Amino acid sequence: MSWGTDLWDQFENLDKHTQWGIDFLERYAKFVKERLEIEQAYAKQLRSLVKKYCPKRSKDDEPRFTSCLSFYAILNELNDYAGQREVVAEEMGHKVYGELMRYSQDLKGERKHHLQEGRKAQQYLDQCWKHMDNSKKKFERECKEAEKSQMMYERLDNDINATKSEVEKAKSQLYLRQHMAEESKNEYAAQLQNFNGEQWKHFNQAIPQIFTNLQNMDERRTVKLGEMYRSFAEVERRVIPIVSKCLEGMVTAAKNVDERRDSGIVVESFKSGFEPPGDFPFEDFSQNIQRTGSDSTIGTPKTEGGKPDPKHAISRTKNKLWLFGKKPKAPTLEDLSHLPPEQRRKKLQQRIDELNKELQKEQDQRDALNKMKDVYEKNPQMGDPGSLQPKISETICNMEKLRSEIHKNESWLAEVEGKHGSRSERRSSADVNHHAPHGRESPEGSYTDDHSQEHRSPPQPDPHEFDDEFDDDDPLPAIGHCKALYSFDGSNEGTLVMNENEVLYVIEEDKGDGWTRVRKNSGEEGYVPTSYVEITMEKNSKGS
Repeated sequence: MSWGTDLWDQFENLDKHTQWGIDFLERYAKFVKERLEIEQAYAKQLRSLVKKYCPKRSKDDEPRFTSCLSFYAILNELNDYAGQREVVAEEMGHKVYGELMRYSQDLKGERKHHLQEGRKAQQYLDQCWKHMDNSKKKFERECKEAEKSQMMYERLDNDINATKSEVEKAKSQLYLRQHMAEESKNEYAAQLQNFNGEQWKHFNQAIPQIFTNLQNMDERRTVKLGEMYRSFAEVERRVIPIVSKCLEGMVTAAKNVDERRDSGIVVESFKSGFEPPGDFPFEDFSQNIQRTGSDSTIGTPKTEGGKPDPKHAISRTKNKLWLFGKKPKAPTLEDLSHLPPEQRRKKLQQRIDELNKELQKEQDQRDALNKMKDVYEKNPQMGDPGSLQPKISETICNMEKLRSEIHKNESWLAEVEGKHGSRSERRSSADVNHHAPHGRESPEGSYTDDHSQEHRSPPQPDPHEFDDEFDDDDPLPAIGHCKALYSFDGSNEGTLVMNENEVLYVIEEDKGDGWTRVRKNSGEEGYVPTSYVEITMEKNSKGS
């Protein structure tokens, strides 16, 4: 079917239809634009979500649990997925929306050109018809005038009273009108022939060609829409493989969650390295009670002086085991002595490894500078060897500092490992002899092996712990004294406030947990950081 032949008389309807086609194309272009804006907003929201739940972390805060690592892997995959949504939006913008808008402008120009040609052809045909109609009307007028002249001539010719001159004049007028009528007839015939020819050309050549061009334009618009529909889908299809990889990555991250490994990391992170405390000994407070002769041999033998064995004496200030209680917060020390042995050992080893890496970098830099210096010495035109000496000296100085730090940390590590080994040996010996309780917890919550201490954290006196008859128990003897190098606020439970340069009695040594138990002249006892005091041990010192 052809618009040129079947719709030769539907110029106005074709005008409306082609305009509707362009409007529909632009409507689809608007749809694509809103679609890509949705993709852009979606991608932006996804990236914001990833950024919200994956904040910047320091090196020490890096996650180690498989559940955390998998979650951050999922966030990374989601970020890549958001990137694919941005690709979809960009491709839609360039390959679909942009192409549609350019094509729409081309269609508008082509349609305007074809319609202008159609209107011109119609105007020319109208002009030809006007000329033909004018000549027809002229011919009609001339014929009527000729008929009147003939009637006038015949009337005068039959009138006996008419003069000869009047008859001749009427005859001349008749000939003139007949001649003018003949000329009008010829002109009308020519104009009619011309109009018929132009009309044939108009409806059989010009209009069919113009309408065919409009039909081709509209069909190309339809084809273009089909291509754009396909491109719209292809944009989505092209990112499906990458999106599938992102989803597969999320599934793989989910499979990598390992509860056993996470449990092991918890153990590795918080293991103190101490052993659990042993059993508490039985303390017989009935040794001073008078017995009858019949039961004097049944009771537990008295110790010298009628007092309990000091090795088993436990004052009321030492009777609490803070297994789940709040532990005093230890100050952060350079040698990490505030940490439990196992954690201190791991931290020191980690610090040593980092220092070794830095040392290796400095060594590589020194070697590179020496090589460059040798090249400059052999080829002075390339540079001054002396200009490298300050940098080499600085590098060597840095290496010496790092070696000093490594040596210092290695000595601390050796101290930790040595104490841990000796503690295990003492633990085994105590278990064999069934001696005093096997340990206590440090103020940080770790266990030590002090055999005269049966609690795990700095004790707090409880006036209701014992009956009044035991209020006169002897305090622990002083084994030395110490001088406070720094002030300590003692804000945590079990610790003791001390001022700088204050002299205190030492009643219990540091057992490797970084805390020393002391007593003031007022009799108040508690724990202070070992690194905050200068200790002098006195063999024969007694309590105040």
